[in-house]
Amino acid sequence: MARKVYNKGMNQTLNQKSYPRNYFIALALSIFVGEFGIDRFYLGKIGTGILKLITFGGLGVWWIIDIVLTATGEARDKHGQPLTRDFNLP
Repeated sequence: MARKVYNKGMNQTLNQKSYPRNYFIALALSIFVGEFGIDRFYLGKIGTGILKLITFGGLGVWWIIDIVLTATGEARDKHGQPLTRDFNLP
């Protein structure tokens, strides 16, 4: 059983590595291959990525919504962390 660690109010297990996700990468993925759910996989949202993949981005509707959410800065990773606009990632 994994112990839980509280990191800025977010619930994570010790064996998980959570790196900040880049805004520019997420936006590019959302625009160019978001119809196949690749942007969701990048954000760590595997379940919705698979759903988006098999529905071709919700027949385009979900794809457009994700582009708008990412472009406006409202998209979050699976831990609820905002996307970073920093180019110096680990």
